[in-house]
Amino acid sequence: MLRMTGCASVAGLLMLASAFEAHATPNCMRDIKPYQLANDTMEWSMTIAPGANCIQGLRWSTMQLYNVSVSEKPKSGELVLVGPGFRYFAKPDFAGTDTFTLVVVGKNRHDEGTSSIQVTISSADRPIVVGLASNP
Repeated sequence: MLRMTGCASVAGLLMLASAFEAHATPNCMRDIKPYQLANDTMEWSMTIAPGANCIQGLRWSTMQLYNVSVSEKPKSGELVLVGPGFRYFAKPDFAGTDTFTLVVVGKNRHDEGTSSIQVTISSADRPIVVGLASNP
């Protein structure tokens, strides 16, 4: 009987969750090329609407990351490190460009090393609405 109640609870939660539609931020990253953890510097690009956010992972399939840090903070938005990745939040009045730099330390295959990632953010033309909305 306990097993049946657990299944009913899970089914109820799934039905409740399906009543809402999630709106994910469109792919905001462009020109991403893998870094090598060999004292290299990569330049990545992001396009984001005012008030939107973008999340991006940093680990490639052959890598083990030891540490990710911010060496240059953005000036027109907020940057949060999230596990082996980051999330950038554009201010509601964001226009023009912004930049930040990350330092990644880890192992690529068998070699340990460091890479810098310089991210340039450009403002998109219109705001992107992100959140939950009920299905009509």
